[in-house]
Amino acid sequence: MTDRTLILGSTSPYRRELMERLSVPFATAAPDIDETRHEGESARDMVLRLSLAKAQKVAEQHPDALIIGSDQCAVLHEQVIGKPGTHENAVKQLQNASGKTVYFLTGLCLYDSRDGGYQLDVVPFQVDFRELTDAEIDRYLRKDQPYNCAGSFRSESLGITLFKRMHGDDPTALMGLPLIRLSEMLRHAGVSLL
Repeated sequence: MTDRTLILGSTSPYRRELMERLSVPFATAAPDIDETRHEGESARDMVLRLSLAKAQKVAEQHPDALIIGSDQCAVLHEQVIGKPGTHENAVKQLQNASGKTVYFLTGLCLYDSRDGGYQLDVVPFQVDFRELTDAEIDRYLRKDQPYNCAGSFRSESLGITLFKRMHGDDPTALMGLPLIRLSEMLRHAGVSLL
């Protein structure tokens, strides 16, 4: 452990649940930032920028903490797919993903508000969707209601039934907080997890 306060710069219930797996005390804080993608910005650069910006924003209120910032986007045909927000948008996203591969990029930052130092990385993951019928898409969305999830699914729930296969080094990256990489960052910052 460490005597430093650990803060998850997110109000996402999914990230909070993942963070709880590490069994370390932490607080959460909402990073109120503009998440609009910059013109010409790659998906990778966007998640890196937003992860750092979220951590820095939270650091303004917590001058002696280790702050975790994270951002995720889904990419299909080189187009960034955001959170659908509505049932209709989610239907379109899953129809477009049917039978295709969607790439997920999760930006991760561990920011030391004491000295402004940080560790920053992107953890990729990809999902091959099976061919989906419109009826399956509608039933899935009505059951899981993943309208605040990039790509319109929750892999930790029924969303797993939409896939043919998954590829990546850290399955928690798909859920929005790559715990393998985060554990490595925390160890490097002097936080003992075991």
